[in-house]
Amino acid sequence: MQAPLAAPRSARVLVVDDDQTVAEVVVSYLRRRGMTADHVADGLTALDRIRSSDPDLVILDLMLPGIGGLEVCRQLRAERAERVPAIIMLTARGEESDRVLGLELGADDYVTKPFSPRELVLRVESVLRRATPALATPPNDRGGGSVPAERSLRDGGLLIELDAHRVSLDGHELALTVREFDLLSFLVARPGHAYTRDDLMREVWGWDFGDSSTVTVHVRRLREKVETDPARPSRLVTVWGVGYRWDGWNGPS
Repeated sequence: MQAPLAAPRSARVLVVDDDQTVAEVVVSYLRRRGMTADHVADGLTALDRIRSSDPDLVILDLMLPGIGGLEVCRQLRAERAERVPAIIMLTARGEESDRVLGLELGADDYVTKPFSPRELVLRVESVLRRATPALATPPNDRGGGSVPAERSLRDGGLLIELDAHRVSLDGHELALTVREFDLLSFLVARPGHAYTRDDLMREVWGWDFGDSSTVTVHVRRLREKVETDPARPSRLVTVWGVGYRWDGWNGPS
């Protein structure tokens, strides 16, 4: 099996969980992987810390004293549409509706309790590599010399700048979560190809199994951002009995 890529060395992670034992174990594992990790135990303190320290990623338990994880997601999205940190939710197995709502509010991933700390750290590394690609490669490995031209995908008025992790539509930048960006980039790069939800879970999320409603939620969120009429999508379309396909814009931009 191929070894996982090196962890982002300067990534800053905030663990939000009122279970002191769980938090200490997770923080310890993250620090061993070279990340800067801190811990807070409630939602209000988490919001204050995120506002002041601007972490790269937040591990967010849904069940918290004061305000819960879903409300933390909601407030972050309302306050910081252009700079919401990547979010991994911690949920109980029976909280499917909360998981879906959390994804709709902008969470990038979720891990169900009880979980393996090693699995959680691997999920953190995966999300960080997508959210902050500059952190994923140690400085000595980035090379020198001229900066290569930025890779991009263009379809009509949609421009996806892959290296900058930026998407614009008709000149207006879109605020996408990490997974929304990954899903859109994958489909736009393969127009006309229909994928099942299981295909997308495997190719975009890197999961061989999981809750396929995750894909449905992200498709719905993307349609709200790229479709003229999300209720009647013409770009990110449903292929009945199969899954989803990117048809894009007809004709030149």
